[in-house]
Amino acid sequence: MWEEARRCVLWLALLAWPVSAHSAANPFLGQQATSPDPCYDDMGAARRCIPEFINAAFGKEVAVSSVCGRPPSRSCSAVERGEDRPPVRTCQVCDAADPRRARPASHLTDLNSAHNLTCWQSENLSASPHNVTLALSLGKKFEITYVSLQFCSPRPESLAIFKSMDYGKTWTPYQFYSSQCRRMYNRPSRAAITKQNEQEALCTDGHTDPHPPSGGLIAFSTLDGRPSGKDFDNSPVLQDWVTVTDIRVVLSRPQLPREPGSNGASKEDNEQVASSVAASLPPYFYAVGDFQVGGRCKCSGHASRCLKDKEGKLVCDCKHNTEGPECDRCKPFHYDRPWQRASAREANECLPIPEPSRTFQNVLLLPVGQSSPGPFLRDPETEYLGSVGPSLQEVQDDLLDSAVVGTPPPPLLRGWVQMPSISNA
Repeated sequence: MWEEARRCVLWLALLAWPVSAHSAANPFLGQQATSPDPCYDDMGAARRCIPEFINAAFGKEVAVSSVCGRPPSRSCSAVERGEDRPPVRTCQVCDAADPRRARPASHLTDLNSAHNLTCWQSENLSASPHNVTLALSLGKKFEITYVSLQFCSPRPESLAIFKSMDYGKTWTPYQFYSSQCRRMYNRPSRAAITKQNEQEALCTDGHTDPHPPSGGLIAFSTLDGRPSGKDFDNSPVLQDWVTVTDIRVVLSRPQLPREPGSNGASKEDNEQVASSVAASLPPYFYAVGDFQVGGRCKCSGHASRCLKDKEGKLVCDCKHNTEGPECDRCKPFHYDRPWQRASAREANECLPIPEPSRTFQNVLLLPVGQSSPGPFLRDPETEYLGSVGPSLQEVQDDLLDSAVVGTPPPPLLRGWVQMPSISNA
């Protein structure tokens, strides 16, 4: 069962982005590079480059709202013995002080294989609500294809996935799973995906079956069924949709022996039945053996790898005269055309500003958004330095005649000219 679930995750990773004839729809294809630098071809021309596809959750710390073992506790679960034999009930003790019996959160993202099955486990839950939260920070923006959880307990009846793009400051719903989508999350079950709701979290009753009792998988593909997925390079909506810094999973409701709503009763009666069933349940727990987030370090097509800086933070190794956390702006003096994300057909390399035909003194060209003292001036016609005079005095004369003084530049302005010697201009 565990090996079958792993094959499903691998299949999900390979098929998350559809492949077109020119690979334009699939920014997650591996590099086909023979040159030393994947960001340039054999002739030295810039081309789109992307970091390798990884399980971004591997080895990362997961903050959990519940973990067993403090104090030691006993829990029981069903274990399958094959198709022709009924499952058997087994019980075990969770003790955080004993490494052999501990089930800490680190087991969610450690090396997990058929020969090394490790599980995180919550405390025993005997009363509703049964909410338990798993929160994972990736430490940087990633473009992800899937989120998957493989369970050591039965899969929950209801589960919600949220994402953050600002390191946990704000959260956006990503996907819901429940056999009662309307009741649990106030959303229809299996709503159609159109170009109008591509950035909307949906709810499905898939993956909510209580079987198998262990080894069950819940896997969310971020682009599956999204109409613009075939044209990802030209869809800022989906590029934003797959961008993530943090993932939060809320295990909302366990599998109940009896499902309310199946007998035609009223909503009030169903809620009473649900409460009664929950109250009569033996202690329940959630247990997860593998938590994966598949994707690539987000570098906008301008880097082939991410590295750790001096502070240990993950950063893009930017090329194409770009810089920034996601290679999301041009380097100083490379504003001859606006910054753009690289695509399969166009690398969109930032180009240097043409060399001026005359020499200049005491003039500083600043990138858009960089703060600096003194008034700022720009030539409104050419928007770069080559239009002004050969000396500081001529620069002053020309700019005072034609420049707009002290006003912020438009968003796509190539640079600012700073004249510290012109006071109160």
